[in-house]
Amino acid sequence: MDRASAAAAGRAALAASGATGAAADPAALAADRASAAGGTANRGALAADGATAIVPADRAPTAGGPADGGDTAHGASVVPAAGGRDDSGPQATGVVGGTRGAAAGGGTPAAAPPTAADEAEAGDARPAGSPDVGTERPWAYGAAARDVLRGMVASTREPVAGGRHKVFGHPDLAVVPTTSTIASHLPRAVGMGLAVERLRRREARRPGGGVRIGSGGGAEHSTWPPDAIVVCSFGDASVNHASATAAFNTAGWYDHTGLRIPVLFVCEDNGLGISVRSPQGWVETTLRSKPGIRYFAADGSDPVQAYAVAGEAAAWVRRHRRPAVLHLRTVRLMGHAGADAETAYRSPAEIAADLDRDPLAATARLLVEAGVATGEELLARYDDIGWQVRRVAEEVIGEPKLAGAAEVVAPLAPRRPVRVSRAVADVAARASGPGAAARAEAFGGKPPELTGPLTLAQSINAALADGMLDHPQMAVFGEDVAAKGGVYGVTKGLRDRFGPARVFDTLLDETSVLGLGLGAGLAGMLPVPEIQYLAYLHNAEDQLRGEAATMQFFSQGAFRNPMVVRVAGLAYQEGFGGHFHNDNSVAVLRDVPGLVIAVPARPDDAAPMLRTCLASAAVDGSVCVFLEPIALYHTRDLYADGDGEWLAGYPEPGAWVSGHVPIGRARVYGVGSAEDLTIITFGNGVRLSLRAAATLAAEGVGTRVVDLRWLAPLPVADIIREASATGRVLVVDETRRSGGVGEGVIAALVDAGYVGAARRVAGVDSFVPLGPAARQVLVSEEAITQGARTLLAR
Repeated sequence: MDRASAAAAGRAALAASGATGAAADPAALAADRASAAGGTANRGALAADGATAIVPADRAPTAGGPADGGDTAHGASVVPAAGGRDDSGPQATGVVGGTRGAAAGGGTPAAAPPTAADEAEAGDARPAGSPDVGTERPWAYGAAARDVLRGMVASTREPVAGGRHKVFGHPDLAVVPTTSTIASHLPRAVGMGLAVERLRRREARRPGGGVRIGSGGGAEHSTWPPDAIVVCSFGDASVNHASATAAFNTAGWYDHTGLRIPVLFVCEDNGLGISVRSPQGWVETTLRSKPGIRYFAADGSDPVQAYAVAGEAAAWVRRHRRPAVLHLRTVRLMGHAGADAETAYRSPAEIAADLDRDPLAATARLLVEAGVATGEELLARYDDIGWQVRRVAEEVIGEPKLAGAAEVVAPLAPRRPVRVSRAVADVAARASGPGAAARAEAFGGKPPELTGPLTLAQSINAALADGMLDHPQMAVFGEDVAAKGGVYGVTKGLRDRFGPARVFDTLLDETSVLGLGLGAGLAGMLPVPEIQYLAYLHNAEDQLRGEAATMQFFSQGAFRNPMVVRVAGLAYQEGFGGHFHNDNSVAVLRDVPGLVIAVPARPDDAAPMLRTCLASAAVDGSVCVFLEPIALYHTRDLYADGDGEWLAGYPEPGAWVSGHVPIGRARVYGVGSAEDLTIITFGNGVRLSLRAAATLAAEGVGTRVVDLRWLAPLPVADIIREASATGRVLVVDETRRSGGVGEGVIAALVDAGYVGAARRVAGVDSFVPLGPAARQVLVSEEAITQGARTLLAR
């Protein structure tokens, strides 16, 4: 595009507003905008199209955008944007402090302070003879425009995702990147608001206290002021999404109970979800009807009104520490995305009407009417910035791209086993040293190592208590976990020991439970949410897949949401039948990159594995799923009634280091000579396989039973070693034959070049039915024994 074309696009935009008193042909204006790539980039830099940003007062934009001011009592400036982004476009969540700011929206984030290099590059891009319009400073938006364009071309120098995704965000501004899934980030915003307020009240009691946003249990981030709030944007079509409904409901539910959640939701309502129109009045009616959420509304194409109402909304949330929604009626300029031809579903008159409401042109009109600048000066500035954007675009196109798989996945799920092991050792040292008295008091003078053998449920309960003692920011929450102590008593007594601020019941919505965990982890807590049954997780699994597991990936580790999700699951539960309470499907979890999946089968594994998960979350920001076999919670016996061989003692702190269980390491049991057969299994399969191995031992067959313990990452090295030791492998998989864990084990053997015999015993591809019929589709002890005999007969 030559300079004449860029100038034509700029003049058409300003002429349409009446800034120069000229009339513009809407069709010609639309054509100019469609062809003027520089003009589109200008609008992103000048007006932050589709975003609502709250920025510090000392980073206010220069002329070319809405005049900045703000909540002077808190020192923040509000920049309301008017061009709503379609709902599948990027959105963002930010924490906004009174003395520092953050962007939060679906468009360009607030500009970070430009570096000297960026300022020099932006300043040098000005064509000869361009006017400065009253300023000698380098282009104030140069760094922001460069960062946005870097995202467009997948440059590794893009400051948030580093070329992994086109997201908006910035760690220095606490602009949290999100995926393009609409509304999935709203539950996190609610969780972050709840966590920020809880941490604020706690830290307020300590000298110099403050809220650490994004600390993730260990990362170094600055302390935010006690009046920080959370801002989260979304599009009008998103109000219909289940995740948005969950977030609004949870915010209102907690507000109704008296708990404070300082969250400002910003709805950018352009009336369209790609081509699907929001019915007239539907969005306003929906948002106004949300209980416990204060409603504010403004016309986004009116900069003065939008600014005033945005400032009022932010101030109200900051003052009352309660949720509110800012409904901005906006316009969408051009199509939803590059391939979207909006003329297929919008009339020329409708498109022209939106162009007349262009917030950039409205800003120019205000500046001219106020005598700040003439139309000619603004047109010159528009042309000037267009050329600067073009220059920057040409520069970033050649920047490096991600060049290999290792580089792509580097920030996905960092594993530092030595540091995790050291963290466990530090926990043990504190528990046996300076924290010994507090520990004894918490356990009523009788710590669990002195109470005798424990069940799986009791061991988990004791490990949770030890975790709460060592991690002041740890919180346990979920459905029925507090007053009742969990459906199976696993969290019994924890609320009495640690108080309702750290052990609390949630509303019955798994999306919200995980959203609270996501926000709490991002705010610096160590959340341990509980999903009551594995089948209930499927209602909310995108909170793990699309939000939790992607955070470090899309922020290069700048943001983390450490979390240990306890899930009661798997089958074989007696007296509480049906597939909702006996779900054996874990394929959706194993498919999530970076997710840690732990399955403790025995009490003496449960406590050290839980300690490892907590340490990994704190050290590496890991997202862990701690899948607890319901049928083994209260199991006491292994071979015969009353033998007590499924019970185990709880180790005292001095033994925690030697008993540490690293992520991705299996446990091996030798039965008989252990030379004839290797059984690889997990969960309920461990008990069934040990019983089957005892039967085989009576027939002279020696067996190694390998408890995987970790379904992700699989203990591949241990699998290969134990398989090679006998040359015969029986995989016992209590999940389904299709998509089950056994497929991963067999694949690991094949990839390693294993040449021995292998066979699989797995659950039937069926939901688990009620009563005795369940035995027809689940793995049985008899099926394991018969499978072993068939394998040995080859």
